[in-house]
Amino acid sequence: MHPYIHAQNTPEKLAYVMAGSGETVTYKQLNDRSNQVAQLFRHHGVNRGDAIAIFMENNAHYFEICWAAQRAGVYFTAISSRLTAPEIDYILRDCGAKIIFTSDYVRDVTIALKAIMPELNAAFHVGDALDGFENYRDARDAQPAEPIADESRGLDMLYSSGTTGRPKGIRRALPDGPIEEADSLLGLVMILYGIDENSIYLSPAPLYHAAPLRYNMAAQQVGATCIVMENFEPESALALIEEYKPTHSQWVPTMFVRMLKLPEDVRTKYDLSSMQVAIHAAAPCPIEIKRKMINWWGPVIYEYYAGSEGNGFCAINSEQWLAHEGSVGTPLLGVIHICDDEGNEVPVGEAGTIFFETEGPLFEYYNDDAKTADSRHSNGVWTTLGDVGRLDEDGFLYLTDRKAFMIISGGVNIYPQEAENLLIDHPKVADVAVIGVPNEDFGEEVKAVVQPMDWDQAGDELALELIEYCKQHLSAIKCPRSVDFDKELPRHPTGKLYKRLVRDRYWGKMDSKIV
Repeated sequence: MHPYIHAQNTPEKLAYVMAGSGETVTYKQLNDRSNQVAQLFRHHGVNRGDAIAIFMENNAHYFEICWAAQRAGVYFTAISSRLTAPEIDYILRDCGAKIIFTSDYVRDVTIALKAIMPELNAAFHVGDALDGFENYRDARDAQPAEPIADESRGLDMLYSSGTTGRPKGIRRALPDGPIEEADSLLGLVMILYGIDENSIYLSPAPLYHAAPLRYNMAAQQVGATCIVMENFEPESALALIEEYKPTHSQWVPTMFVRMLKLPEDVRTKYDLSSMQVAIHAAAPCPIEIKRKMINWWGPVIYEYYAGSEGNGFCAINSEQWLAHEGSVGTPLLGVIHICDDEGNEVPVGEAGTIFFETEGPLFEYYNDDAKTADSRHSNGVWTTLGDVGRLDEDGFLYLTDRKAFMIISGGVNIYPQEAENLLIDHPKVADVAVIGVPNEDFGEEVKAVVQPMDWDQAGDELALELIEYCKQHLSAIKCPRSVDFDKELPRHPTGKLYKRLVRDRYWGKMDSKIV
């Protein structure tokens, strides 16, 4: 269960293909290069328990660095290629990185970062020469392709996306087992989705996000071939399915929305019949969007609910979902407890904070004892991601919203996800955020910020149409009282919306517990 085993058994098999450039990497190349990078770590004093950081776009070098860390007992932090230099500097200092890897794709930010980042053991750059950085390929190729003498398992140390504040690192204890030992995610992937050495896995999302990074590495651990998109584009994704005939893939709901809003003649011209399992997660999927995807692709849509924290895992297939529309499934890892603000469990069907009870060591938010404490139930054992949801009588979980996004208007709790799920299905809406904005009488009122399909339609007429559309399906208190328009909402490529940035326009520095 490791690329080095596949390098021995099927050395010329493709570990992955970069979809845009067509660049390929075999399992032998992946194994040799990851050995060289592990040697590079030791050469620069990076040992078991130390940390490195990767600040790059999806490219062919990403996995060799990750697998080097995995076999060197090193924590590897994948940093969003969309962050600014001060944001990256904060993460580097917080995780204690001793080496950073960057690329030409983020060259301008890297130059700005160089002036402020902490002193590191080494810094490497993929691409043209950059002052203060060693050439990555030259440094790698100067090292032997033999395993280091003290191989041990390393782990990713990823940072929350910062949708409600400054990102925090999620750190778990390094395992003691051999590098080829299967972890819980690999077991779930193999059992749930049937990924094995014969699978072809299409990955359209950024590798710095937990799910794409971990699922690609899990696929490579069992010897599958990954097709990695440098950037998601809806028609290109469909064309890749026809070209490479992947058996498995993973998406976020915004990708479903963009593919569904392609013209019908475009959507239907590609052969998608190879797809056996299309997984989605990372953000709530509106019921209508998921129903349309199942109608289009068939019962191959699988959903799971989990976090980078690894404290629980729920899953649901298409058949189960059609019988429990809107659910994210039943727990396969951990026991779910739904609790009120005082920590008491609530009756079945009632919404509350979702806590997982799991065996084994608890996660922690690195260098943030307060946030770690906030994630714990008063019993000190159950943990939460901060989401609100409910269980039905069959034990299926339904997400209501994130607690931090709740709107309190006149003492009534309103979860904006309901209105968002409704509005995103409107044919004139490309994207939407529903937020609470200041109201002198009620404290907050509901507002929709809409990215229209056609900017020329933005205006009072469309605003009224969308408000009335909501009122046809939801109670008035849940509906936006006003609509603003934005040419592009600040959405992370992983599908998460930076609601804090949207809300700050309306709250500024006013004292509000939701900002």
